[in-house]
Amino acid sequence: MCLNDPRGIMAEENKELEAQDEGISRLAWFMTGAMIGATAAILYAPKSGKDTRKFLSGRAQAGKEAVTETTSDIVESGREMFDRGRRIVDDASALFDRARKLVRGEQL
Repeated sequence: MCLNDPRGIMAEENKELEAQDEGISRLAWFMTGAMIGATAAILYAPKSGKDTRKFLSGRAQAGKEAVTETTSDIVESGREMFDRGRRIVDDASALFDRARKLVRGEQL
């Protein structure tokens, strides 16, 4: 195959796209099977419906709290990094101004 042959390039791209589509399809089927399996496991669990709903509700609430806490931690870390970055920029700006004055022979 010649590198300048557009048909060859397009054939390679089509093969790559087909491979990606196959991978996505497999992942979708895997996720579908996992959801069906989880649903079946819950429905055929040895606990009563009330206990199962209470369990699921508790797990959902715990997941919600974990996401909320993690989000808060991420936001706080982002603020700290932003503040640290701002201080670094301010310090660099001050150093640049001092260097410019020294080059020009101005008083500090």
